[in-house]
Parts: sequence; structure tokens; C-alpha cells
Amino acid sequence: MKRTDYCGRIDRRYLGKTVTLTGWVHRRRDHGGVIFIDLRDREGLVQIVCDPDRAATFATAETLRHEFCIAVTGLVRPRPEGTVNPNLVSGEVEVLAHSIEILNASLTPPFQMDDENLSETVRLENRMLDLRRPQMQKNLMLRHRAAMAARKFLDGNGFIDIETPILYKSTPEGARVPRALAHQPRPFLRAAAVAAAVQADADDVRASTVTTRSSSASATRTCAPTASPNSRRSTSRRRSWSEARDLRADGGCWSARCGRRRSAWTCPTRSR
Repeated sequence: MKRTDYCGRIDRRYLGKTVTLTGWVHRRRDHGGVIFIDLRDREGLVQIVCDPDRAATFATAETLRHEFCIAVTGLVRPRPEGTVNPNLVSGEVEVLAHSIEILNASLTPPFQMDDENLSETVRLENRMLDLRRPQMQKNLMLRHRAAMAARKFLDGNGFIDIETPILYKSTPEGARVPRALAHQPRPFLRAAAVAAAVQADADDVRASTVTTRSSSASATRTCAPTASPNSRRSTSRRRSWSEARDLRADGGCWSARCGRRRSAWTCPTRSR
């Protein structure tokens, strides 16, 4: 499926021709057996006429609602006298639908696309729909034309277009945070603080795990004299992590599970 042209460009040049158009259902009107559909795209509106003589097409037209995305194939014909709309480029013609295909259905939109009395909150909450409104479409087109005019001028004077950060987009070449936002917390600083906190928690868990192991293992794994294995029971003591650290600093055993000195004793957990 390929459209012939945009809806807003269908005029008397296409009279008598079969065209294929795609767009959103801007408005649907049922006039007692004949259904009229205003089909909208970025260029404007065109009127679609659904005749009950084509049962399948008419049945599909009855199910259409606002903002349905459809494709229409039909014959371009002049409008009857008295129904011409001089405010539209396509105001002198209409399209008699031969077939209608629903490309995507839509829920009931929170507002009409031609509603001018919208609050900023409603617009921002439904930004995707807001960008379909005619005023927003004009703003996007104006921005596009201004950017293209600048690019064409620079290209005509021998400049080379190299991508650099502009307002909304940062690139690895040297994007920086704007000065207006410099006083706010940087995301990477917050991430570093979170990482440090996670590392501190991990260290605490590791230390408590070692302490638990030393408490449970000291009853069975203690230092004993090489000459008297039975003296292991009488000399067994539980050492905490801090005590084992102090003993290691004082020349004791290097193992965290053992707090005995190495002078005349043999450590069964780690020999050095």
C-alpha cells in the first residue's frame, strides 16, 4: 500500500482519478444513510464520502471513531454546489470511498484536535496527541524550515556539517550541562553516592559473615600445641573480628578464625 499524495494536497488536479490516502479520522458525520469522514494528515483535511451501495465499505465506515488511523482508496469527484469549502485546499473536491482499511484503532481521545481551549497540564499529559494538533504541526514545520534554511545557507558557502550538541541532545564530542542546571545535583554524583553506600553495606555484610564464621569455627578450629593435641579443648576461645585483628597486629596468627600467638603454637586454619 502506497498513498498517492497527502490529504491536504488533493485538489482539482486529481479529478476523475483513483487515489489512495492515509491519515487519522478527524471527524465522522452520519447524514441519514451517507457517512462523511474528514481525513487528516500533516498537510490538512480531505472529505471522504461513504455510499451505502458498497456494503463492506459502509459497514467499516460505521465502526470508525475519532483518531482511527485508516487507509482509503476511492475516486476523486467535485463537490456538489453549495458544499464547497474555500478554507481548504481540498475544499472543491471529495473522495468517494471504494475501500477502507483500518490500520490502527484508537481509544476515545481526551480532547479534540481542533480544541483551542486546552490547559497546559492536559496537553503535557497527552503529548503525543498534542503534537497532532494543527498549531503544533505548524510550529514543527516552522522549526524545520528555519533549520533547513540555515543549513542550506551554510552549505552554499562551503561549510561542512559536523554534528555538535544542540539544546536537547548531547554527543561525546563535548556536551556539557547548561549553566542554568549547574547548581542541581548531577546524576552521576548521585549514582556514585549510591554505589558507595552499596559498597559500604557489602563490607558490613562481609565483616559480619566473617565474625559469624569465626564464632562458629573457633569451637572446633583452634590453635593447639603440637606436643599435646588434647589441650585443644582447654584452650579453645571465641574471638571476635576486632580481637583477631588486634592479635594479628601484635604478631598473632594471620587467620581471621584464630586469635592465638604463633610463638609455640601451630595454627590449623592457616599456616604462615
